[in-house]
Amino acid sequence: MIISNRRITDLTSEVIAQLVAGIGPLWHERHQAKLASRPRKRAVGGGPTHRLVFVDRLLATLVHLRHAATHDVLACWFGVDRSTITRAVNEVRPLLAERGCTVSTDVRLRTLAEVIDHLGSSGTTGIIDGTEIRVRRPAVGRKDRNGPISRR
Repeated sequence: MIISNRRITDLTSEVIAQLVAGIGPLWHERHQAKLASRPRKRAVGGGPTHRLVFVDRLLATLVHLRHAATHDVLACWFGVDRSTITRAVNEVRPLLAERGCTVSTDVRLRTLAEVIDHLGSSGTTGIIDGTEIRVRRPAVGRKDRNGPISRR
């Protein structure tokens, strides 16, 4: 369902397949290295199996990044615990960042002109997210109550 509906991730199934083929082996390699780095308490192959396979981890991360869906909502959607989604997002985001799919947290751009200047000077491609965010209207009696809220 997620892969077939482009509105959910804004990516075609071909792009998602390329991401799976590109970062899936990296995730598996890192996961195996993490398991091998600590002493085993169970036999190889023992313990619970993943209830959230890599493709679902990738899709949950893409939906989280695209729509800012909370981990609780994604956990209900994928039928796992919230901590599983948190772990999945924390594992997959660095892999996406290594491929150039990242959100710059150290850059604060306030106008479209600043965005264009930044992208032009850094030589990167940007995607502008126009997601609406609910904001609270100022309290009754404040002078700016009737002004536009979107500019704050």
